[in-house]
Amino acid sequence: MPNIKSAIKRVSVIKTKTMRNNMIKSEYKSAVKKFEQSLENSNVDEIKALFSTATKKIDQACTKGVLTKNTAARKKSNLSKKLNAVNA
Repeated sequence: MPNIKSAIKRVSVIKTKTMRNNMIKSEYKSAVKKFEQSLENSNVDEIKALFSTATKKIDQACTKGVLTKNTAARKKSNLSKKLNAVNA
């Protein structure tokens, strides 16, 4: 446990930022999971709507610094490949 005032503050700030990052990460993972589950149902309109929300959540995570730019691009690319496979 830190004794210095600034170190005590850093611990609380890091705790707050970690909770925020985990929340953002959980949101995008849930969106991706819902998209992948909807692929089994084969309802094209629902799949497209969930794809757009999943890509939006991935972009938000990238903007907030939870994901790097290349990781976000890779994840969106994989989702779009799955969407195109259903449309074909």
